[in-house]
Amino acid sequence: MFISPAYAQAAGGGLGGDGMLTGLLPIVLIFVVFWFLLIRPQQKRMKEHKALIANLRRGDKVITGGGIIGTVTKVVDEGEIEVEIAPEVKVRVARSTVTEVLNKSAPVAAKGEKTDESKSGAADAGAEEDSKSKRRGSGT
Repeated sequence: MFISPAYAQAAGGGLGGDGMLTGLLPIVLIFVVFWFLLIRPQQKRMKEHKALIANLRRGDKVITGGGIIGTVTKVVDEGEIEVEIAPEVKVRVARSTVTEVLNKSAPVAAKGEKTDESKSGAADAGAEEDSKSKRRGSGT
């Protein structure tokens, strides 16, 4: 006969475990890329949102998931807040629907008690007046 017989080559060519390693390497690299580009940033965002919701207090101006902008008038419980969206128009919304706090209010102080911010604000105002008087004094 003029045609020689063809024999199948052995699988893997005797490399053994190296073939499996090179097969899994792209899958592992894809997982690592997904972890750093998608999963990790999403976990960070979720953690920040959870902290934002936990720190809601009366007087905070918020935006809900539906786009409603209002001021927190009352923290009802762990899952709900009351938001004033217009004068004398209050709605109860789930805390989890709050997407952003526009301006954080200072904690409401008890009667006769000053907050740290009001104390530092008074000190800042005094320092500002001193600097203004120095400028006036040096200009004359």
